[in-house]
Amino acid sequence: MVCPFDRAQALEQRQRDQAIAAQLASARPSGPSRTHCEDCENAIPAARQALGGMTRCVPCQSIFERGGQR
Repeated sequence: MVCPFDRAQALEQRQRDQAIAAQLASARPSGPSRTHCEDCENAIPAARQALGGMTRCVPCQSIFERGGQR
């Protein structure tokens, strides 16, 4: 008989693996980055710009990914 905790752990691991795979499969931004955030107009750090396709500073991108909730 399989322990319910083992089944729950296996399900959680499977869901985590699917979420990671979905995130890795999503398209990454490409092209030139902006020098200033499109939301707050603060400067985007050079290290972030080097990633390519960045349009928001880290705080604004975090808010955007959460669905605009503060």
